[in-house]
Amino acid sequence: MKATVIGLGLIGGSFALSLKDKGLYDSVMGIEHSEKSAQRALELGLVERIVSLDEALSESQLIVLATPVDIIPTLATKILNRIRPDQILMDMGSTKQELCEIVMMHPNRSRLVATHPMWGTENSGPEAAQHDAFAGRTVVICESELSDKDALQQVEKIYNSLGMPIRYMSAEEQDTHCAYVSHISHITSFALALTVLEKEREEEHIFDLAGGGFESTVRLAKSLPQTWAPIFLQNKYNVLDVLREHIHQLQILRRMIERDDRDGLLDAMKKANKIREILD
Repeated sequence: MKATVIGLGLIGGSFALSLKDKGLYDSVMGIEHSEKSAQRALELGLVERIVSLDEALSESQLIVLATPVDIIPTLATKILNRIRPDQILMDMGSTKQELCEIVMMHPNRSRLVATHPMWGTENSGPEAAQHDAFAGRTVVICESELSDKDALQQVEKIYNSLGMPIRYMSAEEQDTHCAYVSHISHITSFALALTVLEKEREEEHIFDLAGGGFESTVRLAKSLPQTWAPIFLQNKYNVLDVLREHIHQLQILRRMIERDDRDGLLDAMKKANKIREILD
């Protein structure tokens, strides 16, 4: 059996490596719009061949979409228009509502399995791909009831082989939860980086004085804008909702500092510390 991964950056490249490492498919091929990235993916052994979409549709039993999310709905529709009953299409995008709404009435909708593996780093491109990247990370499968049983079972088998716990959600639930636990982290990191760059004009001071706390908080600001701008816009209303709450909490903390409200600050931070009980 053959698989084709479309988009050989951090997520797609790591997934291609995982399929190869686990021996889940006899051959793993790739599609990459950047010739430089395609060549690098071959050099790094992420895939065995770079193919065209026509070749992928002709040869592959599994086609994986790992492109930026603004490309996925159109590409998914294009593939579903030509997909065979024995082929499976899956996506790995961070947002799901727009994709699921666009393909909802497609006659071949049942060959799609919509997924979101909850893993990523601030790095991008084929060089960012990692072996065993997904082990222990949760994957969300959306609208599983709309996928054919055989397609769903095959995708579940893949994720189980990678050691990934599976959660099932509607597309709306997935996008709402991801806004709060993933997307807000990135937009906050971008905002912090912009704040520091605006206020701290001496770059050597940023480099010399930045401690571990700043470095870990701003790490996500290194993420690829071409990946994250589409995510923020596709999940616009959920992102705006979480931003309103985030700004509200910042305003509360600001007022406490303005008023020298030590007890209020202590209570607020103790409440925030409860996140440790959940994450640890």
